[in-house]
Amino acid sequence: MKIIGVIPSRYESSRFPGKPLTDICGKPMIYWVYQQAMKVEAFDEVYVATDDQRIEAACKQYDMNVIMTSNTHQTGTDRLGEVARKIEADFYVNIQGDEPMIEPETIKKVVDYKMEHPETEVINTITPIKEEREITSNTCVKVVTNAEDDGIYLSRSPIPYPKKGQDITYMKHLGLYGLTRKALLYFAETERGKIEKIEDIEMMRFVENHINIKFVTVDSSTIAVDRPEDVARVEEAMKGRQ
Repeated sequence: MKIIGVIPSRYESSRFPGKPLTDICGKPMIYWVYQQAMKVEAFDEVYVATDDQRIEAACKQYDMNVIMTSNTHQTGTDRLGEVARKIEADFYVNIQGDEPMIEPETIKKVVDYKMEHPETEVINTITPIKEEREITSNTCVKVVTNAEDDGIYLSRSPIPYPKKGQDITYMKHLGLYGLTRKALLYFAETERGKIEKIEDIEMMRFVENHINIKFVTVDSSTIAVDRPEDVARVEEAMKGRQ
């Protein structure tokens, strides 16, 4: 089975333009994400998929595999779909370009699940929310699954709602997921549905079209860089690991 890691990376961002190239401990953020992905031995190859020549140049500067893609993609998974058309593989693992501290062990759990359940087309990861501010943050996608760990719904709102004041653990989507080539090509050829447009969550495209998403729970302490103020938190955490 050929497995590749793909890091979708675009320069334009409404909240944080140029985010992939922001300096973290002396190197662009995309460099750190790539290095973490390269530690996953199961990957045959790792690529940064971008639509921006500045990101392409940074990748080449640090000897990172990079593939240029269209600048019209609405989501990272659409970009991944173009990669699937250009580079043939059996399974593609999407790694968010704004998580420079993503643990290789966490990435490996997606690959391990695929190896153990080869028939599974779409595998996502979730982890318990540990910071209360993330529960109400609309940049943090919450997930509800059934007893078999299949996805029921994803939302930027706090779900499920504790009507009777129950003490519950919210689960957040890590943006780390794996898809077969078949699933990726289907995604790329399918229009966005009503709920996906409302929530602006691309995985809803599978849910709305009755394609099962299997969720794997991981214990991850990665810190996503959503806004410029997150950079200081990441640098402090990185220095703490050294």
